[in-house]
Amino acid sequence: MKNPIITMLTDFGTKDHYVSAMKGVILSINPKCLLIDISHEVRKQDVREGAFILGNAFSYFPKGTIHLAVIDPGVGSERKPILIRTENYFFIGPDNGLFTIAAMKDRVRKVIQLTNKRYFLSNISSTFHGRDIFAPVAGYLSLGIKPDVFGKEIGKWVKLDFSEPNIKGDKLLGKIIHIDSFGNLISNIDQERFLKFINAHSFSIKIKNRKVSHIKRGYWEGRDKELIALFGSGGYLEIAVKDGSAKSILNAKKGDSIIVERGRA
Repeated sequence: MKNPIITMLTDFGTKDHYVSAMKGVILSINPKCLLIDISHEVRKQDVREGAFILGNAFSYFPKGTIHLAVIDPGVGSERKPILIRTENYFFIGPDNGLFTIAAMKDRVRKVIQLTNKRYFLSNISSTFHGRDIFAPVAGYLSLGIKPDVFGKEIGKWVKLDFSEPNIKGDKLLGKIIHIDSFGNLISNIDQERFLKFINAHSFSIKIKNRKVSHIKRGYWEGRDKELIALFGSGGYLEIAVKDGSAKSILNAKKGDSIIVERGRA
């Protein structure tokens, strides 16, 4: 790639120097890189939220893109720094489950534990591996250095348990797995699973003792402050409020139950 793309996902925010320091390291190694921010507003130390956001963004980038992600509550501990090569992409960051969704979607080909200090900064802080290990490895990888050069291949890497919905009788039991910045409640019930379950039956969706009985085509179909259900851009069932926040109205949080109950055909 003439101008290799490196994306960045962190929980660092933009107030401090952390993101800019990482970008400086990368550009010092390869000034021709295109650096794209996926997000730096992941909830602090929330690896699951980072995994969800990365898993919904990575595949829209060109083949060969390097995805650098650092949500790293275990920085400086025995957790491994890794490089994952998938069918179409590279992922660099801590081995704490952050790449569970993205890497599994794109079929993992190889996982490398980063051990070759030649490609790290000379002084490694115990609190900032994003700058001292992950950023330089991303920079050198963008120059065409082969993944095997950075360390040794390993057979196991950490995968988070993102539980799937389950069926009990006429109920499809799911949960809220992400709340976006608009306050939309995103569940783990995908559209294909939902349609297969209801199979032309009537249905109701229950969350926090409130019920919704129709699926809208978009947010615009809701009335002002009305609680609605729809399938969002990621293909998952969402609970939303037009011109409002479902999170605030329902006092909802991640992990809350969402139940689809099947009625008559």
